[in-house]
Amino acid sequence: MSFKEDFKQLLKPYYIFNVILSISYIICRKTPGICNYLFSVEECEFDGRESEILFFLIIVIMVRSRKTGSVTMINYLSSSFIYTKVANLILWFYADFIMGIVYTIIFILMGLLLPEPAYSGPDKVIYFHGHNSLEEELSRDKRVVWVIAFYTVWNPACANFAPIFAKLSSDYCLDTLKFGKIDVGRYPEAGAKYRINDSSMSKQLPTIVVFKEGKEIDRRPLIDSKGKVIKFLFSGENIKAAFDLNGVYENCKNSTKVNAKHLKSD
Repeated sequence: MSFKEDFKQLLKPYYIFNVILSISYIICRKTPGICNYLFSVEECEFDGRESEILFFLIIVIMVRSRKTGSVTMINYLSSSFIYTKVANLILWFYADFIMGIVYTIIFILMGLLLPEPAYSGPDKVIYFHGHNSLEEELSRDKRVVWVIAFYTVWNPACANFAPIFAKLSSDYCLDTLKFGKIDVGRYPEAGAKYRINDSSMSKQLPTIVVFKEGKEIDRRPLIDSKGKVIKFLFSGENIKAAFDLNGVYENCKNSTKVNAKHLKSD
């Protein structure tokens, strides 16, 4: 996403209200007048406990953002909102029980009324309903190279990767190069079939698997000989490089042309 596209996203109500909720305590605690009224203090400064909570929050956001592969401003915000809001919740309850209750109600209402905007750009992704439908498609036409994303709807890294995968599908899709997705949270048998851990602590979400002639030829993230998941950053450029997507696209494009010539000669 470009900075201009990121800025457009930020103007959506979901991001505006979540940013407000994420910084509400800091603003109220540091603004003279509001601070004096709400907290009944003379100086608008953080005490030791508040500073500890905020410092811990910064560390958590940095670590979790790296683990989820956040690569844009929107990704960082989306992956950090839950932690900033929980920290604010703790701080509001620490300051005053009633204000904590009010913040909780607003927190819940915003979650119900303003869900995170789903990607609405162009894509050419086929969604599979279980591993049987995927296997049927893989065996139906073995000339097709399939790029399949195994994901869950609740995983932040999967949510961050969704627009990247959608754009790749739009840019590279051919009759002989197709893109698909399967929700291993909804269809756990697919995760078991392709050896993908779908637990809440899994480091295999998302997983991208490339199939050629109906058989798996590559995947990311890889798993080493000790069964440890090798970390992979799911950016568009990394996907292109890891799977040589440009080379695969050219090969599939050329094979399509050759098949078309054969059909004409016949």
